[in-house]
Amino acid sequence: MTVKDIISKARNEKRTILTEIEAKQIFKEAGINCTDTRLAVTKKDAVSLSEEIGYPVVLKISSVDITHKSDAGGVKVNLKDKSEVENAFDEIMASCKAGYPDANIEGISVQGMAKSGVEIIMGMIQDPKFGSVLMFGLGGVLVEVLQDVSFRVVPLDAGDASEMVSEIKGRKLLEGYRGQDPADIPYLEDMLLKLSAFVADKPEIKEIDMNPVFAYKDGAIVVDARIILEEE
Repeated sequence: MTVKDIISKARNEKRTILTEIEAKQIFKEAGINCTDTRLAVTKKDAVSLSEEIGYPVVLKISSVDITHKSDAGGVKVNLKDKSEVENAFDEIMASCKAGYPDANIEGISVQGMAKSGVEIIMGMIQDPKFGSVLMFGLGGVLVEVLQDVSFRVVPLDAGDASEMVSEIKGRKLLEGYRGQDPADIPYLEDMLLKLSAFVADKPEIKEIDMNPVFAYKDGAIVVDARIILEEE
């Protein structure tokens, strides 16, 4: 599906929040690397997709009504075989239906288990005065604790992207702190430029949240993502 198709589908269903799978499809079209994520409606689907993608895998609840998946018991990681996937599918469904009985659950997403890296957040918000504004910083839970982020107004040039990465306080983590592999900073800067180019002509997108993005010494990958549309 194209970006236009995905947004049209959401409009027809009277929703402004895209699923993680839809968000990642959009980012891939924009040239941004994401984990291979597919929808399983049944437990049998989950096992089949896990075997196609290759173990270990991650299962997550797929519902626009459940924002904090982990808090709802909607995430199971590092599943290594059929039995673990089947048990995780049942546990996720039971937990989310109990905690969110009115939620519209479309199924469970299956994705490969990405290797750990430096956790980054990238995103976009629509500012009433400046328009599309990009964000970059340390991701995972650190974004809530440290709030170590930088901002720039779209469109970005190469200098803007470089400054966004260099001005966060946690840059040392990207440079290889205490023997850790350094992150591929040019790759992260290129991701910011691709995100800028993508959102520049997308006023219908209100908010983008890619968190975490795992940054490696040779690239980076979006592990979780969310897109919110403007009201029609």
